[in-house]
Amino acid sequence: MNEKVLDKFLRYVKIDTQSKEDAETYPSTQKQFDLLNLLVNELKALGLKDVRIDKYGYVIASLPSNVNHKVPAIGFIAHVDTSSSASGENVKPQVIKYQGGDVILPGDKSIIISISENPELKNNIGNTIITSDGTTLLGADNKAGIAIIMTAVQHLLNNPKIPHGDIKIGFTPDEEVGNGTKYFDLKAFGAEFAYTVDGDTAGELNKETFSANSATITVHGRNIHPGFAKNIMVNSIRAMADIIVRTPKDMAPETTEGYEPYIHPHVLKGEEEKTTLNFLFRDFNTDGLEKQKKILEKIIEEVKPLHPKTRIELAIKESYRNMREGLEKDPRVTDYLWEATKRSGLEPKWIPIRGGTDGSRLTAMGLPCPNIFTGGKNFHGKTEWASLEGMEKSIETVVNLVQVWVEKSKG
Repeated sequence: MNEKVLDKFLRYVKIDTQSKEDAETYPSTQKQFDLLNLLVNELKALGLKDVRIDKYGYVIASLPSNVNHKVPAIGFIAHVDTSSSASGENVKPQVIKYQGGDVILPGDKSIIISISENPELKNNIGNTIITSDGTTLLGADNKAGIAIIMTAVQHLLNNPKIPHGDIKIGFTPDEEVGNGTKYFDLKAFGAEFAYTVDGDTAGELNKETFSANSATITVHGRNIHPGFAKNIMVNSIRAMADIIVRTPKDMAPETTEGYEPYIHPHVLKGEEEKTTLNFLFRDFNTDGLEKQKKILEKIIEEVKPLHPKTRIELAIKESYRNMREGLEKDPRVTDYLWEATKRSGLEPKWIPIRGGTDGSRLTAMGLPCPNIFTGGKNFHGKTEWASLEGMEKSIETVVNLVQVWVEKSKG
C-alpha cells in the first residue's frame, strides 16, 4: 500500500505490451494480458470492489463513495499497450537526476534526447527523468498513466478522510492501433464522466483531438519475369511512386503544427503486381476530412493516364472524431479538471491533441472524457522520456479532481 509511483512505473515498463496493426485477434497481441492480469491482481490486493477482466482484456474496478450526498461516478482510464513504431521488449529504464544538457542514452549512443528538440527539459533541471537505454521505447505512453491512476487510488485508500464519490478504474488494450474502445462496455464501467490519463507535459490538458480517418490506396499491376517484361509488365510500384510525390508537402506531419491538418502516408507495401499505401487523415474540423479525400482522388485521376494499365482503388475508413463537441455539452467535466490542476500548483493550459485518445471515442459513445497530463514526452520512439515530478503532479491533480466533484455536487 506504500509503493511509490516510480516503483510502479519501472515495473510496468518492463512488461512488453506492444500492440499490432491489422491483427485478426482482440486484443491484437496476447502479451498485453501479462500486464492486464497483473493489474487485476494489484487492484484486488488494494481492496477495490468489482474487479474484473473480460475476454477482450478490459479491466474495470470500483472505489465506492465515502460521502453521504450524491456525486456523479467518475472514471479514470489508461491503456496498457505500447506503440508498434518501436520495440517494447526488454525495456531497460534509466532513472536520471537531470542536471541539464543533452541526454545520451547508454544502450545506443547515437540516440540522443537533445535540448534543441526538447525545450521542456529545461523545466526539469534538478528533477528526476526516466528514459529507456536507447534500444527500445520507454512505454510512458501509457504506463505512466497506469502508474498514476494506481498510485492515486492507493493514496485515497491510505487517506480515507479525503472525500470522493464513486470512482471507476478502467484499463484498456489496443489504443495504439485505434481499437482501445472497440468492445468497451459503458454500462459495466458505470461512470457518468471520465478522464483518460494519457497526456504529456505537466499542466497541459486536452479537450480537443483531431478528427481522423484512415485511407488506403491500392494499385493493381501485372507481374512477369523482368527478362520478358517489355510491353507486358505493369509495375504498380512506379504508379504508387507517382502518387506519393504528388501528396502535398505542406500538409505533412513534419511541416504542420497546432491546429493545422495533415495527410500522412505511413505504411507502404508492394511489389510489381500490387502495392498498397496507408494514409492518416487528420483535421480538427471533421469537414476537412472530406477535403483530404478529394485531394487524394484528384491525385489518383492525375496518375491514371500515366499508368493506364493499372487499376487504382481508394478506400476510406472512419477512425475517431474530435471530442470537443461532446465535451461542450456539459462543461463541468472540463471546468472541474481545470480547477483541480490549479489546486496542484500548476498553470493549466488547454492544448489540442494532434492525435487521439480512447477519450475521443468514449466521448462520441456518450461518456465525456477529456485527457490529463502524465509528464511524458516523445511518445512512440526511442527518445521517449518521462518526468517523475510530472507524474507526481498528475497524481495530485487526480486526487484534487475527485474532491472538486464532491464539493461542486453539494446541495
